[in-house]
Amino acid sequence: MKVSYKFLLAACAAVVLIAGMSMRKAALPQVKLGFIPLTDCAPLVAAKELGLFQKYGVDVVLTKEASWANIRDKVLNGELDGAHCLFGMPFSVYTGVGGKAGSEMQIAMVLNNNGQAITLSKDFCGLVGYKEVGKVNAAVKQVQGRKEVTFAMTFPGGTHDIWLRNWMAAAGINQKSVGIITIPPPQMVANMRVDNMEGYCVGEPWNGVAASQNIGFTQIASQDIWKHHPEKALVVNKAFAAQERENLKNVMKAILEACQWLDNIGNRKKAAGWLSKPYYVNAALPVIEARLLGSSDLGCDLGVAKYKEDYMTFYNKGYVNTPRKSHGMWFMAQYVRFGYLKSNPDFKGIAEKLILDDLFAEVAHEAKIPIMTDDMKPFKTTYDVSFDPSNVGAYLASTKK
Repeated sequence: MKVSYKFLLAACAAVVLIAGMSMRKAALPQVKLGFIPLTDCAPLVAAKELGLFQKYGVDVVLTKEASWANIRDKVLNGELDGAHCLFGMPFSVYTGVGGKAGSEMQIAMVLNNNGQAITLSKDFCGLVGYKEVGKVNAAVKQVQGRKEVTFAMTFPGGTHDIWLRNWMAAAGINQKSVGIITIPPPQMVANMRVDNMEGYCVGEPWNGVAASQNIGFTQIASQDIWKHHPEKALVVNKAFAAQERENLKNVMKAILEACQWLDNIGNRKKAAGWLSKPYYVNAALPVIEARLLGSSDLGCDLGVAKYKEDYMTFYNKGYVNTPRKSHGMWFMAQYVRFGYLKSNPDFKGIAEKLILDDLFAEVAHEAKIPIMTDDMKPFKTTYDVSFDPSNVGAYLASTKK
């Protein structure tokens, strides 16, 4: 029996059409997440490299961004569905400290605790040592006898900015007597190398890189300022959170599984290998690995500091990931304390608007992840007075004494 050429063509076309329809039907929904090259983008990287996003039914595209301002703008305009982001950024942006007041970026979950640091330049070698906060003010004044002193952070009202300002307050430094500038994390070491600033607060590996290159030394880690503090969060576009709730939930489940994997210390060398790649953090593997394992070669002949339960954590039996309204309120209180805001914002109302704690509770329940119940209870950081979220006014009054 003869088969016509036209019939074969038609049959082939039909097969191609059916295959194409099947592929489209099988395609996973795509989600775009941004990140800054920092060690604590590890939950997103691990979820991608371990195939966890696909496991939970989403095709996540990770995009490396140049600065926190880029992250802010792209999350707000929907170019990114979400991002690895400073926990303080949504509050900074909403209150007008770091963006257009009233702009909503929402926090779905916390990605990590601890693991940032303050690096000082070699100008301070021999003047102040590791965690010697009481000697910092005198050291700054001594350096100011030769030059102006400038410190850098990564985003106004972000976590690094607030750790820096709390450290200066604890040290007794008049914050108007020094310069404070904004520099993206990956550019910190290069700027210190050319003497653009004498100190900075940033996430790893950029403190470790400065020490390894003999450009500066680690004076204090952020967990020494506030043990188990919130650091990075999964921050999402408001419309995405509302309109693609199931996709967001699946993204969160993948990241939660990655956070648990990362807190198995035996997996951290593998994670460091991924992070060192040019398309992720692009920094020396030994530096990333050491600090991810809790070992900090401080630089300036200060030796090695070992962190045990308070190194960078991503899960910590569930403690890390619950987003707390009281932590958002604390950040906004710092904006008033340090003069960013002239009057008190609606602390609780803004925190309730920006933190998706109901969503997290739903995801955690489905993923069998513990939900912490300590939100809205008083807490205390290392060098500060106790913060009671039910009486922010009393806290602010006590910081002025």
